[in-house]
Amino acid sequence: MYILNKIFSLPFLIDFNEILESTWKVMTSKIAVLIYIAVILIFIIFSIILVILNETKKENLKKDITEKQVMLNSSNKEEVHTNKSSLETSSDNRFSMLCKIDEEIENSGPMSFEDETTLSQICEEFRLYSADKLKLYYDIEDIRRFIAGLSVTRIIILQGMSGTGKTSLAYAFGKYLKNDTTVVPIQPMWKERTDLIGYYNEFTRKFNETTLLQKIYEANYLDKIYITVLDEMNIARIEYYFAEFLSLLELPDYNKRYLDVVSDEWNTDPKLLQKGRIILPKNMWFIGTANNDDSTFAISDKVYDRAMVLNLDKKATPFRVKESNQRMLSETKFEELIKKAQKVYKITERNLRRIKTIDKYLTDKYQITFGNRIMQQIKNYVPVMIACGGSELGAIDDILSKKVLRKLETKNMVYVKSTIPDLISFIEELFGEEEMLLCKEYIKQIEINA
Repeated sequence: MYILNKIFSLPFLIDFNEILESTWKVMTSKIAVLIYIAVILIFIIFSIILVILNETKKENLKKDITEKQVMLNSSNKEEVHTNKSSLETSSDNRFSMLCKIDEEIENSGPMSFEDETTLSQICEEFRLYSADKLKLYYDIEDIRRFIAGLSVTRIIILQGMSGTGKTSLAYAFGKYLKNDTTVVPIQPMWKERTDLIGYYNEFTRKFNETTLLQKIYEANYLDKIYITVLDEMNIARIEYYFAEFLSLLELPDYNKRYLDVVSDEWNTDPKLLQKGRIILPKNMWFIGTANNDDSTFAISDKVYDRAMVLNLDKKATPFRVKESNQRMLSETKFEELIKKAQKVYKITERNLRRIKTIDKYLTDKYQITFGNRIMQQIKNYVPVMIACGGSELGAIDDILSKKVLRKLETKNMVYVKSTIPDLISFIEELFGEEEMLLCKEYIKQIEINA
């Protein structure tokens, strides 16, 4: 109690008030204010420094992140490139069969051909070989027409009833040449070239290489004659699945007949596949077998004009053969024989005038004209038929009946039928009554069918 009284006594309170007043004076003095300002400035400066340091740290962090992202992206790109290169350099490349052909050709020696022959000898040998080894019998005239047709175009159409040996003729020719024929069964739904040569499968990363593509590739290496059969060629529309081939075969320069296979190029692609393309070789012929019934499409003029047609309407009589031979004939030698025949056995001026006369008659009467293509085919075909053992008028008769008079079927049949007697009389007067039997037979058949 005494202590409390002492604390709250008046003298003690006076001393405490004096202390407060002194303290306040000190705190509100000019020196104190300057100190306050200095402290505040120091605090502000320190805060600014902290902010600057934080921003610098953030920028450095962003920079580090960006650099890491760049490095990561670069790494990913390198990985993608490495993966693609790995795919391209792996033994499992997309054209395994074509690359295998590269290896086989590289490891094989030079080929030996049996080129000492003539066109007539080829016809005789082929006929005898077919009969002896394959039991396939053909008239010598059909063989001559077949061989002569090969000299005109790379597309031959074999027409005739079932069982007359259309496919067998082309098959036998490949056997005779010691280079098996490739038979491609045409499917009704085919619409584009990939149906013939194959396509690239994105899932398996491989190209589906058809037998035809392999043969096209191999033919670019070798000088052999290659025969491809388009079996039942008009069971689908020829102008669809064979369109690119038709266009390429029209190009006069063989080395520019580029067939598109793929749209890009890999390092491991086969040697002869350049920029995804391959040359359609000049030593390959396409033999189409055709049926004319309700299950097939009509063959257009575009196809007929570019092709040679051979009608096999009946089976030949079997005959005995003592001996027969095969012959590995080079395409170079075959072309040499053709050019020699076309130089030696040119169509006579008299028959050229006859051809021009009948051309004018058909143009005036039916608006049918030969055209430059057919005229050139006649000039190429007739000499080779003669070299094969045929006659000049017989060859003219054959090609006019198939390439020109066929166009009568596209005209008004009522009108054509009414003019047939005059047409036959004109042909007999121009060529003779005993000549042009195929033309007259064809015209009479039109009259019957009209």
